[in-house]
Amino acid sequence: MSVQAEINRLRNEIIKHDRLYYLEQKPEISDFEYDALMRRLKELENLHPELITPDSPTRRVSGEVSPSFAPVRHASRMISLDNTYNEEEILDWHSRIAKILPSGTKPQYLVERKLDGLSCALTYEKGLLNRAATRGDGETGEDITPNAKTLRTIPLKLNLPLRHAEYLERLEIRGEVLMTQADFERVNAEMKKNGEEPFVNPRNCASGSLRQKDPSVTARRRLRFYAHSFGAWEHSGERALTYQDIYALPPDTQSDFLELCKKFGFQVEPYEIFESIEEVIKFYKKFKDEIMPTLPYAVDGLVVKVNSFAQQKILGSTNKSPRWAVAFKYPGSQASSRVKAVEFSVGRTGVITPVAKVEPVFCAGVTISSVTLHNFDEIERLGLGVGDGVLIERAGEVIPKIVRVSQKASHSLEITPPVLCPACQSKVIKEEQVAYRCPNPSCPAQIRARLLHFASRKAMDIQGLGESVIDQLLEKKLVKDFSDLYHLKIEELTALDLFASKRAQNLLDQISASKQKPLSRLIHGLGIPQVGEKTAEIIAERFSLEELLSASGEELQKIQEIGPVVSEGIVDFFSRSEIKNLITRLKEAGLNMKKEERSFSQRPLEGKSFVFTGELKSMPREEAESKIKSLGGKVSSSVSPKTSYVVVGEAPGSKLKKAQELGVQILNEEKFLELLNQHNAQ
Repeated sequence: MSVQAEINRLRNEIIKHDRLYYLEQKPEISDFEYDALMRRLKELENLHPELITPDSPTRRVSGEVSPSFAPVRHASRMISLDNTYNEEEILDWHSRIAKILPSGTKPQYLVERKLDGLSCALTYEKGLLNRAATRGDGETGEDITPNAKTLRTIPLKLNLPLRHAEYLERLEIRGEVLMTQADFERVNAEMKKNGEEPFVNPRNCASGSLRQKDPSVTARRRLRFYAHSFGAWEHSGERALTYQDIYALPPDTQSDFLELCKKFGFQVEPYEIFESIEEVIKFYKKFKDEIMPTLPYAVDGLVVKVNSFAQQKILGSTNKSPRWAVAFKYPGSQASSRVKAVEFSVGRTGVITPVAKVEPVFCAGVTISSVTLHNFDEIERLGLGVGDGVLIERAGEVIPKIVRVSQKASHSLEITPPVLCPACQSKVIKEEQVAYRCPNPSCPAQIRARLLHFASRKAMDIQGLGESVIDQLLEKKLVKDFSDLYHLKIEELTALDLFASKRAQNLLDQISASKQKPLSRLIHGLGIPQVGEKTAEIIAERFSLEELLSASGEELQKIQEIGPVVSEGIVDFFSRSEIKNLITRLKEAGLNMKKEERSFSQRPLEGKSFVFTGELKSMPREEAESKIKSLGGKVSSSVSPKTSYVVVGEAPGSKLKKAQELGVQILNEEKFLELLNQHNAQ
């Protein structure tokens, strides 16, 4: 056998076993035997470098270390999907697209699994892999070509007849890179053994592995690529053969495309095709109970797509998402674990919250090791003790919670409220409600939490004043309350580990700019019990801060939105000597404490409530809602007899029908804009 023939045989053998292992999960040889094939191929190529080709399996790990990842502009924008979480929301989506499609047109739906991975775009030229890039911001990603070439599920050369490769000039295949739970645990075990910080979850592990500067590290992580769409399909020549043979022209449907991906050599997740949205909903319920628990990787729902590419083109996209596809997620995911310990967290008002430390468990895309228990009444309701087995639930991006005790431990330890504050050792007091509280206003844990809240985006919005900065400021005793922030000096900041002169000046500029923030931001930032963002806005329109300091409970309750509990909390807050001193220092620092006076002419929509349905062409919905609020109106998510207006955009959902049934006034986009212009909404 000639050297060329031997090399070809080895390459074909290796590619076959890659397919059997990664695509079909049916390995026929051991890792040792596979490595022997690869070693022999490398030996022959080293002896005959003129016979090396770009698509050889030995090219998957080049050994070149990348100092950085160059920016790559995608062939077309990679946009994300909108989410639905229940039957009503998926029916609304179906109604919207049915109204856009030509009358009498019935969409066929293709349903795929929603993989929790890292988006990746692969560009092939004349059938050869030319470039791989991350999603990035959707317009521009990072060039990760050397790393992507290490993935056995990414073909270096598309599997198509050589005589047809010239027709397919450029093809950008898009998909998800992910890691199975078993491989995630293997990688983390290795990292712990080497004294390295383990990854939080498989998705973070996949992301970190794909962006390694050394491709050989990526190669060891066993990442997988699943194709699901394409961003470019450029061909030349005549359609001399059917596309099933030539693969030169884009297919007509998503399902045809996925079948072609299989022929090209890509891994494709199983999919289903349905003729009605009701069948989709039925499968959604079946998938969660029967299929999802058996999968070796994270899935947080399904992706529903209009199967026809022609119909997809008619439906088009918004600025954020395609109209022809939607994520159909599950409202909550559950996992079992065990409570190892309970720690006590001290908040900005001194309230002590019990936090369960549980055995790490993967749930809804993340690894959970801490779960808030809210309060001690909740612990009693659950009948929870340290050592007990528990069922944990996480819905969407919501903080995980313990649903119930699944197994009582034989030596379950009772969880009791702390007698002393864990941060300052002050004696804890029990309030009339369910809370236990540290009464010490100088408690370091409270000071830290208060500073974080004060600097937060919805309060004083001091960018750059995050947890690590606040921790250093407290450690060096540069601040003990809000007012100290306004006396920081640049030399004090540059002496800290985190700061160079430019960053220090930027933070001082942000702190100085916060002095001009409206009073409502300051009231919210002070952290008054029961006073959130909206209540702070209402108070700031009635009182200056000086007036608020001396306001009685009766005066506060004249505001419709404030009841006796809130008013009592406000009066008690401002009666404390340390708060009065703090306000004096903030006033001396030059903060704005003036009442936000607005006449009725500035709040012409006072008492009016609005509901939006469908997509607005003139502005994002968030902007429209902001304009309504600036004029004194309210925005609601549901239609009721008390709704003043329902604003209808393109492809409205079921809210329009409900508004018609209730006789609520309906505004199209033109009428809505007229209403805003009439009142000069900014």
